[in-house]
This record gives sequence, structure tokens and C-alpha cells, in this order.
Amino acid sequence: MKTQPFRALRPDPGVASRLASVPYDVVDTDEARALAADNPDSFLHVSRPEIDLPDGTDPHSDPVYAQGAAALRALIGRGSLIREAAPHYYVYRQIMGNHSQTGVVACCHIDDYAADIIRKHEKTRQDKEDDRTRHALTLNVNSGPVFLTYRDKPELDALVAGVTPSAPLYDFTAPDNVRHTVWRVEGDSAPWRAAFDKVPLAYVADGHHRAKAAYRAGAERRAANPNHTGQEEYNWFLAVLFPQSQLRILPYNRCVADLNGLTPDEFLKRVGEVFEVAPATAPAPDAPRRTHLYLAGRWYRLSWPPFEADPVSVLDVSVLQDRLLQPILGIDDPRTCTRISFVGGIRGTDELVRLVDSGRAAVAFSMYPCTVQQMMDIADAGQIMPPKSTWFEPKLRSGLLVHELD
Repeated sequence: MKTQPFRALRPDPGVASRLASVPYDVVDTDEARALAADNPDSFLHVSRPEIDLPDGTDPHSDPVYAQGAAALRALIGRGSLIREAAPHYYVYRQIMGNHSQTGVVACCHIDDYAADIIRKHEKTRQDKEDDRTRHALTLNVNSGPVFLTYRDKPELDALVAGVTPSAPLYDFTAPDNVRHTVWRVEGDSAPWRAAFDKVPLAYVADGHHRAKAAYRAGAERRAANPNHTGQEEYNWFLAVLFPQSQLRILPYNRCVADLNGLTPDEFLKRVGEVFEVAPATAPAPDAPRRTHLYLAGRWYRLSWPPFEADPVSVLDVSVLQDRLLQPILGIDDPRTCTRISFVGGIRGTDELVRLVDSGRAAVAFSMYPCTVQQMMDIADAGQIMPPKSTWFEPKLRSGLLVHELD
């Protein structure tokens, strides 16, 4: 796959911890406004610009994108964001508790996205694509990186290991207790480019809408330029690339608002006709082909034997949907059904208990997470994972490194 260094917009070291923000799509407008309150340097003023406009402003209206461009200019104008003198690769490490992952920040080519050299496992929504495409074109930047993974390459591991002993550009712990460290790669970038040339495929782990929008923004710029040469910066988009072995996927749990007209006993009887049901000794399952169910103050273990099927059908979330949620609880389409909700694994099983015990849900399901290899297998097969199958943590901070489109 093709990569190249880029001339980054990046924070002045004195404001990096204040400027770097959570990704735009993990908070709603009210949450973003609260996080950015009393902090004019927060990158949320750029990525979620509606927070600086009156309540009720349509987040997809003209003034919102104009406000985002103004916020970006303001950060540059007062020196909170500085522009590198030359293009570089960067190394980005995140540490969350006892988990550490270290990736390479680079630009990837939109043609690799189109050719499925950068593979996907998730459908995108048109409205979200449109929003981030317009955001990129109006602000002339990729404001947030796409989270990519690849099968481990010793050559890249060695290059990264040669950088991390040096002094970093940034090293801070965010309010969510995730430590973020960034190094700039000095010297010749050719070995990095050559090492990535030997990576046959990359996979979108997180950020499918950012990736599609970056592709669309580049393609629109290309189509509008009668003097297009292929060397323009808009042909590239911002990404952080992590080796597969360093990533972890947390479970994406499920709650359902009601039992579809069944009593708890009737529901358990129906479930027992499909799964082996037993009392659970812990809220979270400890192996695949197991789902733990919380109902009326008790945890139950549902289990099933292995079976041969395509990469999507054997996923635990697929088995739960196909054998229980749809036929027993009537959840025909989890993408659109309002009776089902999803709880990211970072919130833990206590949140499932709280929702059921408070009456906000009738039943909850604690899932065993899928693996990165399963995600890759599905992408390789050209298939799509069920909605809310993967929860990657920690999340990449936006604003630490920004890619300009020209």
C-alpha cells in the first residue's frame, strides 16, 4: 500500500493537551459543548463547530461549516496550531491501563481506498458521509485520522522501535486517563515508505465515515482540477496505522426494552429451546460462543456448539441476532429498531445491570468480543459486519496532527 509523510498542522506543545479532543462522532452536540467550555483551544470548536452557534442550529447548515473554518483559522492565527516546515511520518502511542498500542501516522492514497487495498467491514450512512466530506472541503483539512490496521511487519516494528527512545513532541494524559505520546520521525522517510510498500492490505478498524469522506473529498478536488497531475495533496488522507497484534476489541453489548409480550419465565423457556442455559458465575463471558443474559436481577449463561458457516454468520453477535433477538424478541433490523440499544464495552457490565434494574430495559446481553482476525476475514470476504460489532479502545485524539488538502 502507498503511504507518504505530510506537512502537518500540529499543536504548539504548550497547548497540546488542551487542544487534542475526542473524535467528533463519540459525543453529541451538548457533550461536545460541555467538553469545550472555557477552552478556546479545544479542537472540538473545529470538528463540532455547531457548539459555537445558537442552540437548535442545524448541524449541517452553511453557518456550521463556515464556523469550523473560522475556528481553524483562529487556532492557526494565534499560534495554537503550527505548520511543520517539512513533511514527516510520526509515531503515536496510546496507553490505557495495562494496554499499549503504537501506530504510524501517515497519509494513505485515495486510490488504495477505491481499489479495496484499504478494506472495509462496515456500511456507511449517506448523511454522515456528506457531512464529513463537506467539512473536509470547506476547512481544506482531514481533521481526524482514520484508524487502520495491518498484519504485522517486522520491518515496521523495527522502524518504530528506533524512534520511541527519542524525546517526543507530546506526552500527556487526557482526562479519560489515556496517555498519548507522539514522536516525529526525523531523517530519511524512504525506509518507512518502502516498508509500507510491502504491506499488501490495510483494514479500516474505526472511522469508516472519515475514510469514505476523505476519499470523496479527494475525488471531488480531482474532478474539479483540469490540471490534475496526481501529485496533489488532496489525493492523500490522514491515517494512523497499527499492527494487528497490538489492537484489542471490546465487546459491544445489547439491551432490549421489552420481552416482546412474553413473561420472564416464558422468555427463558424459549431461549432454552435454542441455547444451553445455565446460571452465570460472572457478568461477562470468558470465551466465544457464549453470551451472558441479565434478566430480573439474575445473570444466565447462553452457550452453543461450534458450527460451519461464513465469517459473518459465526460471529457471536450474529448468532444472538439470528437465533434470539429476531425470532424471540422480534428485533428484525437492529439498525433501525428502536427497541434495541447498544452499550460499548468500555462502560462495563454494571451499565447493563443499571439499565435493567432501573426499568429502562427488560433484558441485557453481555457479549464476548470478536477478534481483529475475524474482522479482517470478513473484510477479505467482501462482507459486512453486523451493526455495533466492534468497539475499539482507546480512541484516537483529533487535532494532534492535521492534514491539509493543499
